[in-house]
Amino acid sequence: MSPRDRCRVSVERNAAELITLSRSLHAEPETAFQEFRSAEKVARVLEDGGFRVERGAGGLPTAFTATYGSGRLVAGLCAEYDALPGMGHACGHNIIAAASAGAALALREVADELDLTVKLLGTPAEESGGGKIALLEQGVFDDVAMAMMVHPSPDEVGAPASLAIMDLRVRFSGRASHAALAPHLGVNAADALTIAQVAVGLLRQHLEPGQLVHGIVTDAGAAPNIVPAEAGALFELRAPDVAALHRLETRVRACLAAGAMGTGCTHEVDHVSPIYAELTCDGWLADAYCTAVAELGRRPLRPAEGRPRIAAGTDMGNVSRVLPVVHPTIAIDCGDAVNHQPEFAAACATPSADRAVLDGALALAWTAVAAAADEEERARLLDGVARRA
Repeated sequence: MSPRDRCRVSVERNAAELITLSRSLHAEPETAFQEFRSAEKVARVLEDGGFRVERGAGGLPTAFTATYGSGRLVAGLCAEYDALPGMGHACGHNIIAAASAGAALALREVADELDLTVKLLGTPAEESGGGKIALLEQGVFDDVAMAMMVHPSPDEVGAPASLAIMDLRVRFSGRASHAALAPHLGVNAADALTIAQVAVGLLRQHLEPGQLVHGIVTDAGAAPNIVPAEAGALFELRAPDVAALHRLETRVRACLAAGAMGTGCTHEVDHVSPIYAELTCDGWLADAYCTAVAELGRRPLRPAEGRPRIAAGTDMGNVSRVLPVVHPTIAIDCGDAVNHQPEFAAACATPSADRAVLDGALALAWTAVAAAADEEERARLLDGVARRA
């Protein structure tokens, strides 16, 4: 039996367990850095499959690694499992985690034959917090030759490119006073925030192509008869690459400063989480994935047909700056819904989502098999690890 056939048999044999894992994660969503149950569910599936599990990888309580084999070529599989606040798995990370687990179990069957080490990385806090960035900094990716995962979406794309992204938190501080008896003694932090929002809104007309700004007010006073002494907001900035993102940051910070200057408030701005770099998928791995998933009846947009840039951001972009990455999207039946909508969350626990788990697992496994069996590709990947050492 060929390595590909053995991978297929493994996915079929473990299908029920993988679907149960996906549905269980979906039923008990946990947000960034709070994924204690979710991380343990995924870790146990791998541990029961004979993998060596290290919990708390990189000093993150909800991260882990699960390793099998001792081959020179380390195939990394990233499992995301954090959900969105108030919305559950509206980005389908339950599917991501189960598909990566399935691919890891499949590659276990051929690890010795292909001189592979299979390493699943449980990566928390993709939605906010940048778990992969922390794991990169702590050396958890150092031995990984290629990092792979598959993301559910309305569309099937072999090598999507995402935007770079950062979060800014602003805090305006003024002076409270009675809004009717002595408004002249107050310094209105909510007004400062209003001026800042108007400035950002006017800035949008002059943004560079691909730059985006969106935000929410987190607080702006407690009662209408009190001049608000404190107000805050969160802004998310996106751009085609990190350089353009920093140019945008400079302009947005000026808008925030205008709010403070116009009202007499003070203000502070800080980063909520690490900066996410733009995602760039590896061409060879993306082509191999597209070939694999096409054999399963799917029709992905291949790299040669263009790399559509999606407005989303991911900390997998930071990984792609360091080592070869494949991060395709796999389509599920979700009607008119898109990621981060309640309807998409519902679609991530359906027969279509279950099929995405199994197809994604097998296509990722076949991608790793193709890379390990191709002498030139194997040499390229191993050389990349050596150069990073």
